Amino acid sequence: MAGGTAKNDQWRLAEVSGLERDRALLGRASTAERVADILRDRIAEGYFPPGARLSEESIGGALGVSRNTLREAFRLLTHERLLVHELNRGVFVRVVTVEDLDDIYRVRTLVECAAVRSLGKEPHDARVRAAVAAVEAAVQAGEAASGARAWQDLSTANIRFHQGIVALAGSPRTDELMRGVLAELRLVFHVMADPRRFHAPYLTRNRQIVEALQAGDAAEAERLLQSYLEDSRAQLSGAYAQHIAEE
Repeated sequence: MAGGTAKNDQWRLAEVSGLERDRALLGRASTAERVADILRDRIAEGYFPPGARLSEESIGGALGVSRNTLREAFRLLTHERLLVHELNRGVFVRVVTVEDLDDIYRVRTLVECAAVRSLGKEPHDARVRAAVAAVEAAVQAGEAASGARAWQDLSTANIRFHQGIVALAGSPRTDELMRGVLAELRLVFHVMADPRRFHAPYLTRNRQIVEALQAGDAAEAERLLQSYLEDSRAQLSGAYAQHIAEE
């Protein structure tokens, strides 16, 4: 029991040390929405593992926000299905179910493929060219992470790739929707034993998609993306179901 307590204390120290750097992002007009943005990004980066209890005292102190502000941020993220409140126990990072995972992929296929389809034919305007460049940058970051065998960084780069795909639509509302969806997906990847297995094989496919986008062939990019998402869902859903069964 003592060993478990010490381990929890060490995790809490690590938890707040990174958040203190995020304090500057709040500015003078800090809000619950901005706090939620920071915590959502941290979840998407794998910073908070599924099942972890979030300490109001340590997180609020690290970010320099009131307990009421932090509780409102927690409520926002609970609504987004990233956190769960357990009576008399506190707030925890949610553990995704297999059914949730299948639904996440349904949403991803609808939104990401539609974002690519919306590009239509060339010529693309400056906004689209900048969005495609951001997708290319995410691919390059993934390739660099793979070369360095930095598998968690590869996972993060892959999330950024898909955020970039969604950004092709030029819709802030869609971007906001998918930030939560992709953060929820990251909760699944965070508990898998071998992130390399689930990300490295898709690097080549990421490269093929961005090259189709750069060539102005939205139809080919959509075809590649839909096949990619179908294969990814099948692979991850099966592995995750097995992982849950073994817990």
